[in-house]
Amino acid sequence: MSDFTTRPEIRGTFGVVTSTHWIASAVGMAMLERGGNACDAAVAIGLVLQVVEPHLNGPAGDLPVIWRTAEGEPQVICAQGPAPKAATIEAMRGLGLTLIPGSGLLATVVPGAFDGWMKLLAEGGSMTLREVMEPAVFYAREGHPVLPRVANTIKGIADFLRTEWPTSAEVCLPGGDCPDPEGIFRNPVLAATWQRIIDEAEAASDDRVAQIEAARAIWSDGFVADAICDFIETAELADVSGARNRALLAREDLSGWRARTEEPLSLDYHGWTVYKTGPWGQGPVLLQALAILRGIDLAAMDPCGTEFVHTVIEAMKLAYADREAYYGDPDFSDIPMDVLLSEEYAAERRKLIGPTASAEQRPGRVPGFEHLADAAIARAARDFGASVAVSVEPTMAHLVEKRGDTVHLDVIDRWGNMVSATPSGGWLQSSPAVPGLGFPLNSRAQMFWLEEGVPSGLRPGSRPRTTLTPSLARNGDRWLSFGTPGGDQQDQWQLIWFLRFVHHGGNLQANMDRPLFHSVHFQGSFYPRKAEPAKMLIEPAFDAAVIEELRARGHVVEVTEPWAVGRLTAALREPDGILRAAATPRLMQAYAVGR
Repeated sequence: MSDFTTRPEIRGTFGVVTSTHWIASAVGMAMLERGGNACDAAVAIGLVLQVVEPHLNGPAGDLPVIWRTAEGEPQVICAQGPAPKAATIEAMRGLGLTLIPGSGLLATVVPGAFDGWMKLLAEGGSMTLREVMEPAVFYAREGHPVLPRVANTIKGIADFLRTEWPTSAEVCLPGGDCPDPEGIFRNPVLAATWQRIIDEAEAASDDRVAQIEAARAIWSDGFVADAICDFIETAELADVSGARNRALLAREDLSGWRARTEEPLSLDYHGWTVYKTGPWGQGPVLLQALAILRGIDLAAMDPCGTEFVHTVIEAMKLAYADREAYYGDPDFSDIPMDVLLSEEYAAERRKLIGPTASAEQRPGRVPGFEHLADAAIARAARDFGASVAVSVEPTMAHLVEKRGDTVHLDVIDRWGNMVSATPSGGWLQSSPAVPGLGFPLNSRAQMFWLEEGVPSGLRPGSRPRTTLTPSLARNGDRWLSFGTPGGDQQDQWQLIWFLRFVHHGGNLQANMDRPLFHSVHFQGSFYPRKAEPAKMLIEPAFDAAVIEELRARGHVVEVTEPWAVGRLTAALREPDGILRAAATPRLMQAYAVGR
């Protein structure tokens, strides 16, 4: 492999920050410079990302975090809001739906991201509410050079916003006009919302933690909740289904809801222990893929060769088939994770990887759960009669600007505290803005099935099975934080990057620069929930012979535009205290900083 990389791998001892936008990365580093720790930096980054990448995440979205203190074990913050109490399969079917729409008010669950950031700040941070929120307030009030992708996303839906979602037009179309790419874009209403939260929280107490808790209460029971509930009480707006629908969310759903801490799942792989969220996210799918691949000599394969790509794709298809059959909120369903992560189960799954591509959906047959496998196979073959309209969920599945993806960040400070987070939801193109607040609600309920008796079926109070999936990993005294946006592709791109890092050498950045691929064989998580058997996407930087050999093996191969797949970032702490970080060059936004 060439020594050339598109960017240097960042190295230092004081702190490293990497995220999907250079302004957010710079803000995180500023928090470290001011004496804050990794949690303080992560919260400041997360809030700024809501300003500079509003088409990819927002305050009313979703947030999974994996973090650890310098001496502690990894823990998960789940800030994924649940379905409203009124959100039942019967209610959705009564509207004539076979799928929950991918946009609009009907798909809204309890907003979770803001409370999750506050929980991380209270439990792991050291700075005040004002200190970590000030940068986001500044960029919302004073403006920032808007990304061309944001401007183009707004331009693509401007007429829809003007006619159907006028509250969003007020936020996204200042003076009635689309923002110019790289021109200054402001959101003064959002700035005022955050400033009021700060002021009211400070008026409630002089204590740092008490102020943060006051901010959480303001969100769930104060003026923020008032504005949300006043809006959704009467709003009946267009969504991707072609109909006008109202929200099922109510004040009782918002009141008192809080993000929570959970233990991560983990798996050992060639000296590394990898930590992921539970099955309410797709995180365990990476662990399952690692378990399958653990018995295959990947180190002997060319990391950009046909055998490597084929083997990894087939393993991912098997793991994702299990995701579709078995994953969901473990508070509501018995999820057989002990079986799915066992070596005995992985060994049987491993035998299914043959020399040619499989076009079948092949979830495993877990004893006592066979009906779930059958249901998943039937769903993947079903025509739901849905079509993609405007304002769909951002994924990079088809690599078009309206779909975008989401955001990610990694931080490690000089003490060894570290955070990996993948905020998402609350996209400006997927839900109308709440009057007086400056941000939209989320559309995460689209990930539920309108099917009884399956783990990812819609139930009041249940968490939707998301695709959001940050990662931590440990090898002795080495600690690694990594992740990526990208919907169903998140654990695919992370898996490929991690396998190459473990087996084939090269620093963090060198492996960011290697070409990527992913499968769309399994059923998609987002409206219209399409499965494309045996299909995969691959970057053209792969040798043409590799692409043709994959086709000869039965893969349906679509070659993407150059540098189009994946938005990975990563940070690493070595045993001697050296810190390293990297960010993908793709889309020319992500950036790693440190010293």
